[in-house]
Amino acid sequence: MFGLFKKFKDGLAKTVAAITEKTRGLFGGRKIDASSLESLEEALYGADFGVQTTDEILGEIKEAFRKDKDLQGRQAAEIGSAVLVRALAGCERALEPAPVSPTVICLIGVNGSGKTTTAAKLGWRLKQDGKSVMLAACDTFRAAAVEQIKTWAQRLGLEIVAAHTGADSASVAFDAWKAAKARGSDYLLVDTAGRLHTKQNLMEELAKIRRVLQKNDPTAPHHSWLVVDGSLGTNSIEQAKVFHQTFGLTGLVVTKLDGTSRGGAIVGIWRELKLPIYFIGLGEKPEDLQPFESENYAKAVFGLDAS
Repeated sequence: MFGLFKKFKDGLAKTVAAITEKTRGLFGGRKIDASSLESLEEALYGADFGVQTTDEILGEIKEAFRKDKDLQGRQAAEIGSAVLVRALAGCERALEPAPVSPTVICLIGVNGSGKTTTAAKLGWRLKQDGKSVMLAACDTFRAAAVEQIKTWAQRLGLEIVAAHTGADSASVAFDAWKAAKARGSDYLLVDTAGRLHTKQNLMEELAKIRRVLQKNDPTAPHHSWLVVDGSLGTNSIEQAKVFHQTFGLTGLVVTKLDGTSRGGAIVGIWRELKLPIYFIGLGEKPEDLQPFESENYAKAVFGLDAS
């Protein structure tokens, strides 16, 4: 528990530091006052928590302050953390295997969101859990992408099906499913090409991958996860809506939270889309892809310790 919490705390350090700086260390032990409430509001907006969540946090802290003028910053942090846990209620979801192997997970999103590294890290995580994994290198538009996932696969000891640059990505997905089935793989992780959600032809490529997978298994893909760059904040909500309409998303992976001070966006994304958050990226190492836990997240953001 404490090791996992440390991952959250370290991974969200930039968000915590930004809040701490703007509130002049409010949660370290100072008393609440009108000035610190204004600073907290500014800090929460800066961390991209959005209007609704910020209003809810401040509303509850102000009510507690009205009742107790000696309210400490630490108590305010606990109130804020509790509000976040409530706001995120229902967002956690454990990965469940499909009734028939392989369980197919498609990772989609825009360029630079972290799909390829997420596919590799997820594969490593499943392997650590004793599962057999096959990677499908379906980002055939960029030579660098194929080489990147091959390098990850070699480094982490994962099986992979890949083709030359420019090959039909749906054909790679088809061949990867056949290989995964033949080898008895538990999971097939499909790394798709990064694409702009506004480009119809690229979105149609995603639909083609789905159709081809369903020739082998009518229930595939069993999971369709949008990989979202956490540093983009709530700007990623609109792209998620389009992907959801086109491909039918079943969940989210939020990456690069260690590199941004806008870690509050994850709340707005959940509240707007109501898509479960399966994993978050808290660093560069394979083990830094962690299942999302709202309580660890909420406590880490407000600088609290694990229970």
